[in-house]
Amino acid sequence: MAESSKAAAAGPDFGKAAKDALLSGIIAFALFGPLVGLRTAQNMNNELVVLNELGKALLITAIVVAGRFLLSAFVFPAIASRGKKSKAILTPEEVAAASARTRNVSRGALLFLLVYPFLMVLIFGVQGSIKWVDNFGIQILIYVMLGWGLNIVIGLAGLLDLGYVAFYAVGAYSYALLAINFDLSFWILLPLSGILAAFWGMILGFPVLRLRGDYLAIVTLAFGEIIRLVLINWKDFSGGSAGISSIPKVTLFGIKFDASPEGFAKMFDLPMSSAYYKIFLYYLILALALLTAYVTLRLRRLPIGRAWEALREDEVACRSLGINTTNTKLTAFAIGAMFAGFAGSFFAARQGFVSPESFVFMESAVIVAIVVLGGMGSMVGVAIAAVVMIGGTELLRELSFLKVVFGNDFNPDQFRMLIFGLAMVATMIVRPRGFVSARQPTAVLFERKAISGDLVKEGHG
Repeated sequence: MAESSKAAAAGPDFGKAAKDALLSGIIAFALFGPLVGLRTAQNMNNELVVLNELGKALLITAIVVAGRFLLSAFVFPAIASRGKKSKAILTPEEVAAASARTRNVSRGALLFLLVYPFLMVLIFGVQGSIKWVDNFGIQILIYVMLGWGLNIVIGLAGLLDLGYVAFYAVGAYSYALLAINFDLSFWILLPLSGILAAFWGMILGFPVLRLRGDYLAIVTLAFGEIIRLVLINWKDFSGGSAGISSIPKVTLFGIKFDASPEGFAKMFDLPMSSAYYKIFLYYLILALALLTAYVTLRLRRLPIGRAWEALREDEVACRSLGINTTNTKLTAFAIGAMFAGFAGSFFAARQGFVSPESFVFMESAVIVAIVVLGGMGSMVGVAIAAVVMIGGTELLRELSFLKVVFGNDFNPDQFRMLIFGLAMVATMIVRPRGFVSARQPTAVLFERKAISGDLVKEGHG
């Protein structure tokens, strides 16, 4: 206590902060100098020339130096002092209050989601709402559903899966191939795609039953790449890199969303617009996401859900309690893969085109990051993380005013991964256990109480 009080009285250590800032500036200029400060171009004589743009590199370096100085002088000491003063375990009252706030936020968010398309239509008009319903609403809900599906594998069962996008691809290609070759309806292929993805989840689960941790992550990563490479090279089956196009759209009780006399717009005497189909797809993916959440919450209260959490905490203790860890792992992989298959079939119907480029490793990394940032095991946290990450990257496309500062050639969309990485680092510093770290236990003795994430292994929960 005496040392902390003396450090607080002494104030920020500007000398140390200046040294950190100078060192960070040297490293930043060494990185951004050649990458940003030098640009190759082709002149009128068809020669490759190097253009000097060191001004941009110096600007980025100055931002890094200033940011590092502020972090070292003010932010890091404040976080350290707050960590010393805070309790290791939250009191029951504090955790219960946080849980109540989470429930209120969930109800308000659900109400907002139900009226979101109509709000966009009122604000931007029928045609202007397409971008906001499709690029933001539908896109975010797809990743919310994928995050909730992977949350079963990582957040509940504690199995690190880096190849989750493979099941997403299985669902998409299952719908595309069966819809084109057998002329089956989306409503028939939706559960079938989930079943096929679950089958591949069990196929992945069998060889990796004895693996855990980093070894499991490597095997699942390899599985995801194998699926992608098979889709690229098996051209007779998947179309190769060209993908599959002309995938049938979803219908509403047989009503098509086209310009035909039997189409949705003509039937209800509405002006022709693709916005009606986008709104229909929005409510469809919203229903699928809510179904994923409902099934997950119900499963957590069943013995299989408690077995997942026991497996996550300690596999040896789980075995000593007589729990069949083989079946427990297989069910986690299969059910998580099933929801990815549902999302994949919806993705194929929405896009009308699928290709292996849509299922690269970066997609798996983004889904894993959503689960980790949201708080592993937390449904609300995963949804918040999906909104922040996917909605944030989409908003970067709208930051055209930055061209006034960096020039007309500046494209903010190219820097989305850099900003995404910085946001992840900042979030993990401020909230190391994710956005939501408190949850309700599945088993209670006398009364149901919320518990802190500090009581759960590795911050799960």
